[in-house]
Amino acid sequence: MEGICTSCLYSSITPSIEYKSRRKLLNSIQKNRTSLPRICAVSSVSPTQSPSEKTGALQVKDISRISALEQLDFERGVCVPFRKYSPESVRNKVLESRGQILSLVGRGVEIVWNLGLYWTTLVYDYLVGRDEEVVPFRARQLRTLLCDLGPSFIKAGQVLANRPDIIREDYMNELCILQDDVPAFPNQVAFNIIEEELGQPLEAVFSKISSETIAAASLGQVYRATLRASGEDVAIKVQRPQIEPIIYRDLFLFRTLASFLNGISLQKLGCNAELIVDEFGEKLLEELDYTLEARNIEDFLENFKDDPTVKIPRVYIQLSGPRVLVMEWIDGIRCTDPQAIREAGIDIDGFLTVGVSAALRQLLEFGLFHGDPHPGNVFAMRDGRIAYVDFGNVAVLSQQNKQILIDAVVHAVNEDYGEMANDFTRLGFLASGTDVAPIVPALEAIWQNSLEKGLADFNFRSVTGKFNQLVYNYPIRIPERFSLVIRSLLTQEGICLTLEPDFKFLEVAYPYVAKRLLTDPNPALRERLIQVLFKDGLFQWKRLENLITLAKENVTKLSENPAFRGNNRGTSKHLKIEQKLDLTDTIKDGARLFILDEGIRRQLLLALTEDSKLHIEEVVDVYRLLEDQVDVPSMALGLAQDLPSVARDILLSWSASVLSDR
Repeated sequence: MEGICTSCLYSSITPSIEYKSRRKLLNSIQKNRTSLPRICAVSSVSPTQSPSEKTGALQVKDISRISALEQLDFERGVCVPFRKYSPESVRNKVLESRGQILSLVGRGVEIVWNLGLYWTTLVYDYLVGRDEEVVPFRARQLRTLLCDLGPSFIKAGQVLANRPDIIREDYMNELCILQDDVPAFPNQVAFNIIEEELGQPLEAVFSKISSETIAAASLGQVYRATLRASGEDVAIKVQRPQIEPIIYRDLFLFRTLASFLNGISLQKLGCNAELIVDEFGEKLLEELDYTLEARNIEDFLENFKDDPTVKIPRVYIQLSGPRVLVMEWIDGIRCTDPQAIREAGIDIDGFLTVGVSAALRQLLEFGLFHGDPHPGNVFAMRDGRIAYVDFGNVAVLSQQNKQILIDAVVHAVNEDYGEMANDFTRLGFLASGTDVAPIVPALEAIWQNSLEKGLADFNFRSVTGKFNQLVYNYPIRIPERFSLVIRSLLTQEGICLTLEPDFKFLEVAYPYVAKRLLTDPNPALRERLIQVLFKDGLFQWKRLENLITLAKENVTKLSENPAFRGNNRGTSKHLKIEQKLDLTDTIKDGARLFILDEGIRRQLLLALTEDSKLHIEEVVDVYRLLEDQVDVPSMALGLAQDLPSVARDILLSWSASVLSDR
């Protein structure tokens, strides 16, 4: 437990979501808080500081003096208490015996020879002036080379397929094939590994197991089986044999090679190449431990336990281990088969709304999201639910990161491109101290070009294509967790377009974001809502109307989904509440803010009297939007119950102002 920064761990994880496995950890840490040193860079930033003050604190800290992993923790806003990866642990594991050292030397020669030959062909192409015309061939050659070099390089290729800051887009497109085209290893080898992990013969646990793999990936493969005890169908995920020493050896060599590329990386990306390898290595070793994936599944189950539109498979912990994972079998329809989905009686528009809402909840509400939602990992259930499988590749966004993301959305809405560029620095895309002035016009051009097309023609792929050019031309690094965010959004948009070619992602995403801004009681989101509704000191009536309309649309679409209706059969009163936009808390908080905050009160009064006229018509328009959504008697009762608390706050505010005057 030594070396855990309790302040940043607690402040980052607790507000964002309560994970069962992490709650136990937090309780243990709190009991031992006095014996734990505060060594993390993140702890030097007070959680009460404003974003600009936090950025300033970051600049005071000399990032060049801390390790790559500490820098990653700093960017994420959270430190990792129990790390599977560190450069020291990898080095110690690889160099612990003479035999391993000899293997390391041989592997190093193999890697340098193959990559050297490939690099030589690229240099030759450049010298003879044919580097552009042979790009498709060289991209295929690179994919084949990575496949031949083994699992570590296949995984590296999959990561590079989402890193426009490192390689060109045409190479990225070719490496995307590595996501699916991975050969399986022999069944008997897999069955032996399962028996070793279970400690008993297959026949004792499973009455039936598939003779062929259901899916194969770079680190393992999946079989379908039936439990002998209960007759339930399960999925068995088995790790590739002897893969751990190979991964450790390759990570050591990756980092050694990266040390020679630090100068180039600093110039192009604004960070050491070793940091990129550490980021990759940390994620890779997490995926290698199936007990961590089992905990990820439990966390997703906890997050979506009250959501009737999302299906997460159960995990059989007693049958799982570091190399084998046994999960509930998901009997769904591949989400890229629109005909089968329609034949099952599933409303595609409703299913897409559920999928986008589930993705945005993971990203903006839970801060724990599925990093690889490709078509093989997402299914449509016959009752209209969306189902996810394969939780080895997930990423966590701290409360701090989520708030900065929301800040970026607000700055985009307000067209404040300078602050958008600063948000990139705070998220780790730009090194601290980088001059953002040259990047601001490029950000403005990308966003304005997208807005000119209108919401109906907006899509992430076109914006991402322009963003890829930006990060390739400027010293911008895409942190691993955000490369997963980008890949996740692009993949899910692609799935949506397969099911419905005219689908507009933002037409579903905007209503969800609008509902979050209007209904979420989080003080940070309340502050962002105020920023959206006020621009240049003027109240934006039209924005408020649009937010309410979009939020109502989100509630309506979700309530019409068959899965939602099927899981909410109860009293008619319950169904009525579920089908309404509940703004009770928002209105109560707004009333409290109006009474207590002199600045907000002045702004709202000015909004009602702008241009020397009373804006009664706008107020009436807002009321008409809300009249069928608000239960006035319940609202009045709630406000009356809050009066003592509001009176106390008024007295405290008044006494504080009197004391400050003295």
